[in-house]
Amino acid sequence: MLMNAILTAGGIPQVGEPLFEFTLGQPKALLDIAGKPMIQWVLDALSESHFIHRVVVVGLEEGIPLYCTKPMKILPQQGGLFENLLAAVKTLQTIEPVAKKVIAVSSDVPLLKGFMLDWFVDEVLKSNEEVYYTVIAREVMEARFPQARRSYYRLKDVEVCGADVHAFDLRVITHRPLLWQKLFATRKNAFKQASLIGFDVFLAFLFRRWTLDKVAQKVAQKVGVRGRAILCPYPELGMDVDKPAHYHLVMQDLQRAYVEHGLETINTVG
Repeated sequence: MLMNAILTAGGIPQVGEPLFEFTLGQPKALLDIAGKPMIQWVLDALSESHFIHRVVVVGLEEGIPLYCTKPMKILPQQGGLFENLLAAVKTLQTIEPVAKKVIAVSSDVPLLKGFMLDWFVDEVLKSNEEVYYTVIAREVMEARFPQARRSYYRLKDVEVCGADVHAFDLRVITHRPLLWQKLFATRKNAFKQASLIGFDVFLAFLFRRWTLDKVAQKVAQKVGVRGRAILCPYPELGMDVDKPAHYHLVMQDLQRAYVEHGLETINTVG
């Protein structure tokens, strides 16, 4: 079964933000990674995937030279993350009304590969949920990227960090837009999110009373959807480039790959 993908590419680092010295007023998605825009690495992975049918890029202006072997449409920045997702969802519903589920991918995970997306689609198709939230176990992340210094959620059975590839039913966004807008707007403030999903869930989560599956089940119930957490074996899905240190980690990883294949040294921008 084929699935469509939304590739979020919004965001321009401002003066004083971690990546401004690298982007200098340009969109983060266009940050040069080993000779091509960061988003192009993600488009390459989507092109490699056997299960991706169509791609909607949202957050960039048309005319930027990007390439994808799958049908691709580019939408300009709509506002915040929620507004970008909503515009992409409505576009897909217009182009392909029969489509139900969609993958959402961030443009800042340049180490993503097609076979990883294929694994993820296969996991999504194993159940009929409305939201699939992907996480990576701490030991998996730190074994691959020991210097990433990610933030982890400590649950009863596992410590995890969030990934940057998820999936959801298109109707989830369009049927309850105000709720999702609030959830996205408060995604970096745990207490504000707690007020939306319930402090009972938040406290159980905080004191490690529940397993990963139970947390996913309870949060989904509070939000009013059927949801599932997917524990991913590929840390590349969570190696997003948010800071200079992340940029250098990604460049070092690509450098090792170049050397292993007998290619020349790659250049960095800082």
